[in-house]
Amino acid sequence: MSAAAPVGIVLVSHSADVAASVAALAQGLAGGGTAPVLPAGGLPDGGLGTSAELIIAAAKAVDRGAGVALLVDLGSAVLTVKALLAEGDDLPEGARLVDAPFVEGAVAALVTASAGGDLDAVAAAASEAYAYRKE
Repeated sequence: MSAAAPVGIVLVSHSADVAASVAALAQGLAGGGTAPVLPAGGLPDGGLGTSAELIIAAAKAVDRGAGVALLVDLGSAVLTVKALLAEGDDLPEGARLVDAPFVEGAVAALVTASAGGDLDAVAAAASEAYAYRKE
C-alpha cells in the first residue's frame, strides 16, 4: 500500500473531549502514526453537539490530496457529515463518511493510512473493525 500522500482522518464526536481522546488513543496505538488525524468534537463554545464549522476546518487541515476519512460517533454527527457531503462545496474532494465503530475504527484507519493505504483501504480497515470480537 503506497500513496503519494497520506489519507487524512477526522474524528467527529458530540464531545470535544471524546474526539480528542480517541485521536490521542489512535495515535498512541498506531505508534505515533504518520497520517494526519484531528478531532472535530462538540460545539465551538465547548458544549455538546456537532459543528459543521469544526468538521470543515479539521477536514481541510488533514487534507493532503489523498482523501479524508470521516468517522463519527452518533446520529446527528452522521447527519451533519452527510449534509456536508451532499452540499459538496465545503469538504475537500475525496472526503468520505466511513461506517465504522468510532474507537476501533479510528485506530484501524490511522494504522492503515500511516502505512500508506489509500482511501478505499482506510475505509475498509475501519469498517472491518465491526468484526472485532471481544469475547
